[in-house]
Amino acid sequence: MAKYDKLRNTLLKRLDELEHSIDNDEEFETTELSNYDNHPGDNATDLTDKHTRLALRKHYEDEIQDIKEALSAMEKGTYGICTECSKEIPLERLEAIPSTTTCVEHAQQEINEEIRPVEESLLNSATDQPVENEDPRIRDYENSFEILEEVGSSDTPSDKQ
Repeated sequence: MAKYDKLRNTLLKRLDELEHSIDNDEEFETTELSNYDNHPGDNATDLTDKHTRLALRKHYEDEIQDIKEALSAMEKGTYGICTECSKEIPLERLEAIPSTTTCVEHAQQEINEEIRPVEESLLNSATDQPVENEDPRIRDYENSFEILEEVGSSDTPSDKQ
């Protein structure tokens, strides 16, 4: 379809960029022979960088799949038609997200609760009893800061006697 030629070119250009990026993604290697003498902060930075690259790679792979589906729909003549309700997708939406195959109403907008971090079930915002079955001897439940402030803080002279 001639009306989607510009979008096809946009998709092909983006596909080329993503594939080139994935092909040239070098596996991260530390320059140290051993992590024994590395500072923990350096190891944490290396780990964060590795996780960032893995997340970006997954995002790129998902985007490549979406682009290939959109290009396939163009070849079949179904591009611009929502795969859920078969209504026409507005051109403005296609220009904003050329790889989309659904209208706004059928775009995935719900949160998948199954992929939430496992730590969320353990963490809560309560300060009264933040740990279940906590030994009562651990906390005195008094405002320790007020006691310390009587002695002095960074806002008061510490040489009070």
